[in-house]
Amino acid sequence: MASVEHLAAVGSVLVDPRQDLTQRFRALFTLKNLGGAEAVEWISKAFSDDSALLKHELAYCLGQMQDVRAIPVLSAVLEDARQEPMVRHEAGEALGAIGDTSVLDLLKAYSQDPVIEVAETCQLAVRRLEWLESGDREAGDVDGNPYSSVDPAPPAARRNVPELRAALLDESLPLFERYRAMFALRNVGSRDAVLALGDGLRCSSALFRHEIGYVLGQMQHPAAVPALRAVLERDGESAMVRHEAAEALGSIGRDECLAVLQRFRGDGERVVKESCQVALDMLDYENNRQFQYADTLAKLQG
Repeated sequence: MASVEHLAAVGSVLVDPRQDLTQRFRALFTLKNLGGAEAVEWISKAFSDDSALLKHELAYCLGQMQDVRAIPVLSAVLEDARQEPMVRHEAGEALGAIGDTSVLDLLKAYSQDPVIEVAETCQLAVRRLEWLESGDREAGDVDGNPYSSVDPAPPAARRNVPELRAALLDESLPLFERYRAMFALRNVGSRDAVLALGDGLRCSSALFRHEIGYVLGQMQHPAAVPALRAVLERDGESAMVRHEAAEALGSIGRDECLAVLQRFRGDGERVVKESCQVALDMLDYENNRQFQYADTLAKLQG
């Protein structure tokens, strides 16, 4: 168990805006892996930062830690309309990931938020908590996730890629069911599953496209590179989606990923620019193996 002094040393890096963003990310994921009340407290302090990317990852980490002590700060972030939509969305998702039904009323209230990404996220979180409460584990293979992440929906039970692709792309289905198809395709892990997920990057929901980018980053399959590169290059694409594509490319870590990330490291959207910078740091780690990134963005990590 880490000492209070060690946690404070790591936490001090996280909350210091003078530190390079890549160092702060490393501190964040170190705290996530250490866990405990002090780690939650240090992570919570950083929500006053001006980097939407960092705050998004703070919320992600608190959700993955599944520590109920994070509920007050995540609730406050979700309720704060001054926070960026991608940060509020991640706070809502994190509340669902923690799995405590005490937040159901809050999530139901924000399921009608005027920001569509926030509303859709809270709707998914409500469905997840209701699913957990039902105890219906036969509805999906919850033990089939090779990535050990806490996901916003359980995977669908079926593993037939064409059927899952059809569900993924069917915009008449509830988003929760399409998420289940998405996570089932991820767990299948084949090239055909990757290509099916890539087709989903043209769906209408920015939240859904962003989550597909996250999933492709987890899979780290080179067949995803063309679709992710196209997202990063696409004029008019949501910054929330482009940032996740950049992180996924960093997670995959091929030479062609390096070239596109270098091209967009000065992007006009701050969250995209910072995502490319952090992704390049991840790529450098993957190539040099000088620092254990914990599970950082290869969660990755939205």
